[in-house]
Amino acid sequence: MFHLVIDIGNSSQKIAVFEQHNLLHTEITTSLDSKKLAQILAQYPCSHSIISSVNQEVAVLEQYLAKQNTYIRFTAGTPNPIHNQYQSPETLGLDRLATMVAVSALFPKQNTLVIDAGTCITYDMLDAQANYFGGSISPGIQMRFRALHEFTGRLPLVSFSPEHIDLVGIDTPTALQSGVVNGLLAEVNSIITQYQQKHAQLNVVFCGGDANFFDSQLKNSIFASNSSCIPHLVLIGLNEIIHHQHE
Repeated sequence: MFHLVIDIGNSSQKIAVFEQHNLLHTEITTSLDSKKLAQILAQYPCSHSIISSVNQEVAVLEQYLAKQNTYIRFTAGTPNPIHNQYQSPETLGLDRLATMVAVSALFPKQNTLVIDAGTCITYDMLDAQANYFGGSISPGIQMRFRALHEFTGRLPLVSFSPEHIDLVGIDTPTALQSGVVNGLLAEVNSIITQYQQKHAQLNVVFCGGDANFFDSQLKNSIFASNSSCIPHLVLIGLNEIIHHQHE
């Protein structure tokens, strides 16, 4: 039994096919239409599908999928296996909610902190009783570089170069690299430490576009020794929503 999972963001769409809980196929596209869906369904005859979208204009895709299989539109009100205590659930990013659903399945009855390192850095924790209370949002790496350039008169726009970040910058570009990257690593480490002080045996999971960088940089830290990198956490969570509703 195949499941089709679609995560539509501001600039790209992520598509995945699962067989039960196993991820079989993933791809990223900037243009998703019924023709593309037909190609995927021809290869993987999916019994269920789900869309999570920051863009409300997905009616054509929804109409097509509803005719092909059992379709779910993922919203803040969609039934899921966690206890969402967020005070304004309708404003909670669906990607953040999906990651909490994912770790509830991957790390059942365990305290798990998810650090999503994308455009923004988000910190969200699911406790051992599957309670989610909220988290925090911080500017991501590229956003910090852009802010330094756009809100000053002379600082250049520097691109993120993960190969080698020195503590001491020897010119303006390397000083910016040091400040942004080392400052963000210190932030992540500090937040992990604070969560560990409150919650015993904490799992730390990184996801998002810069997940591998943070995981590798913090792997040897005593604060993030129990960390892992799961790049497709949002897609996994959406697949778990299907299972939750139809099992």
